[in-house]
Amino acid sequence: LALFGPAPGVPSCPHGPALLFVKTSQGRQEGRRFYACSACRDRKDCNFFQWEDEKVSETRLAAREEYNRNHQPSFTHRQNVDRYKNFVLLPLSKRRFCQECQQLLLPAEWEKHSDHQFLCNITTTQLKSPSQLLYPLENKKTNAQYLFADRSCKFLLNLLIDLGFRRVLSVGTPRLHEMIQLKASQEKEFSVRSLLLDIDFRYSQFYTEDEFCHYNMFNHHFFGGEAARETCRKFLYEENGERVIMVTDPPFGGLVEALASSFKKLMAMWNETEKEGHDNKEMPMFWIFPYFFESRILDFFPSFSMMDYQVDYDNHALYKHGKTGRRQSPVRIFTNLTPSMIVLPEEEGYRFCTICQRYVSSGNQHCEMCNSCTSKDGRRWKHCVLCKKCVKPSWVHCSNCNCCTLQKHSCEKSDVGCFVCGKAGHKRSACPSLS
Repeated sequence: LALFGPAPGVPSCPHGPALLFVKTSQGRQEGRRFYACSACRDRKDCNFFQWEDEKVSETRLAAREEYNRNHQPSFTHRQNVDRYKNFVLLPLSKRRFCQECQQLLLPAEWEKHSDHQFLCNITTTQLKSPSQLLYPLENKKTNAQYLFADRSCKFLLNLLIDLGFRRVLSVGTPRLHEMIQLKASQEKEFSVRSLLLDIDFRYSQFYTEDEFCHYNMFNHHFFGGEAARETCRKFLYEENGERVIMVTDPPFGGLVEALASSFKKLMAMWNETEKEGHDNKEMPMFWIFPYFFESRILDFFPSFSMMDYQVDYDNHALYKHGKTGRRQSPVRIFTNLTPSMIVLPEEEGYRFCTICQRYVSSGNQHCEMCNSCTSKDGRRWKHCVLCKKCVKPSWVHCSNCNCCTLQKHSCEKSDVGCFVCGKAGHKRSACPSLS
């Protein structure tokens, strides 16, 4: 499968405009193009499919529109805001949350949910921490709500404050948004504001239309239409010198091309706010993603660099802090800010490399031949003279494959070319035929 950008007259599914893909088979360059859901890679989650050249009948179009309508949330954002106002006025004993429907319940609705599991006595603290109240949606490719651990969240927020940012566009980072909202409600002098853009509409129960926009980051679709788009545009307008940064934590199974396309559109929106000095500049950004996507991200954003800080998550079995060797979190911060500005905590073992002019993890030794701190995964890497680069400590040079690789590997793979064009020397993701 290869991705092509969204085109005019695109069909839609409940997740907004579909994306155009192409079926490819080994050695054959061009396959038949089709539309599929932008957000769900798994057909079980959204089975939308249409060949690009297919003529769709009026009846089927009407049925599709009806289907899309029926698969929208039962309340609008405005209704959810009103419901929240009423919910907060209730005494503690009447505040219920239905775990099955993931919904705050008003007393008149109890009967309808009588055979469901409730949480009772919902406190104001719980209402201000919805990411802990809501059940995480852990589908790796669509929602993947692995939520920042407290340590990483605090580090990010303190870093943003130290860097002088006063507005944070939180794209798929509900924990960070929540922490900012909570601090703003508790501390008078706290001046950071946040706007959450997220595909999880459940958050509309807890945040006003100025604090949350229902948004799909795979196709840059605002479900709230022009009004929501305007909310985002207004937020990006830098009043009184309040600098804006975008922080995003997409599902790791998502398509990098689609994400990059949306992020560029958000950057363009920031550029359009007509502030002096924006010319040819990029909106400051933190893209949080695993280190093994580095080359893909740099393809789309050459100005970005990867920081050594390991981001970890509360509800992810592998991505936890304090583990050693291969068990460390592979998740990093990619940013277009000057690396030397990103100060990493020395108490967690990070140190400043004066040659690279950036903070690196303790195991990341400077290689004189590469003239760089080369480790990506926190372990000390070794230099291979034949490959002319540093490689993972567990790799050895294979003369058959003419490169460093795992000790136990099958050399036959070296004969296999690119999956799209069949030629050797590159992988599918870097195939020139796709550009």
